[in-house]
Amino acid sequence: MDNIYIEYTFTITPKEPASEILIAELGAVGFESFVETENGLVAYIQKDDYNTSILEDIYILKSDEFSISYANKEVAQTNWNAEWEKNFTPIQVNDLVSIRAPFHENPNLAYDIVIEPKMSFGTGHHETTHMMIQHLLELDLKNKKTLDMGCGTGILAIFAEMKGANPIDAIDIDNWCYENSIENVKRNKCSNISVFEGDSSLLTDKTYDVIIANINRNILLSDMKTYTNCLNEKGVLLLSGFYKEDITIIDDEVSKFNLKLEKTIERNNWVALKYNKL
Repeated sequence: MDNIYIEYTFTITPKEPASEILIAELGAVGFESFVETENGLVAYIQKDDYNTSILEDIYILKSDEFSISYANKEVAQTNWNAEWEKNFTPIQVNDLVSIRAPFHENPNLAYDIVIEPKMSFGTGHHETTHMMIQHLLELDLKNKKTLDMGCGTGILAIFAEMKGANPIDAIDIDNWCYENSIENVKRNKCSNISVFEGDSSLLTDKTYDVIIANINRNILLSDMKTYTNCLNEKGVLLLSGFYKEDITIIDDEVSKFNLKLEKTIERNNWVALKYNKL
């Protein structure tokens, strides 16, 4: 029997960065899938996990900075692919990297990444993924042992392999992201990526030349010691998933571990930082 879902349609003004904050907060209370729309987003939660007061602790709904309205209804299990296909358009990064779905035409750039994101984060549309690809474009990844922490769709691990990284570990705590990453790794015919479901506790006794961590600020701060302990001498740490205003607190933490900030990329108030281990 199909699962029954509660569907919430949110209209958000201005849409960014409110939609990404809202996704994070809704995910924390049990919403399991999100489809971004032109005016906001649609979010789904299984009826068994739903209660009528579920939005009471969603703080952004009380913010004076954004206007957010919503409506909800009960729906049968949704065809997630059909939902995101309505809204997912191909993108390009620096006229070098194309990120598209299988049904989009190949623009024949230097790198072509084909993904079906379904419910996973990381289509390339979000600023943080876009900036991480910009950082990776500038790195020599040939035979560099690489970690994509919080891999989402697996897009950054896939691109790292295209640039010569080997071997690559891709880790996400979310089961859907884990499964989706495996699918996308196969879809892009990658052979050097191992996908794992879990958190930073999986990194015991592991070392890397390059670590990519596109996660929210609090998790980055909590796991920073683990990441830096895993980073080889002269290794590169790429961090994103936070705002320009968070740079100081991130940098204060990273600097405790003998790493130096080398480059900052900013996009719509989101930032991606590149650190080198001294």
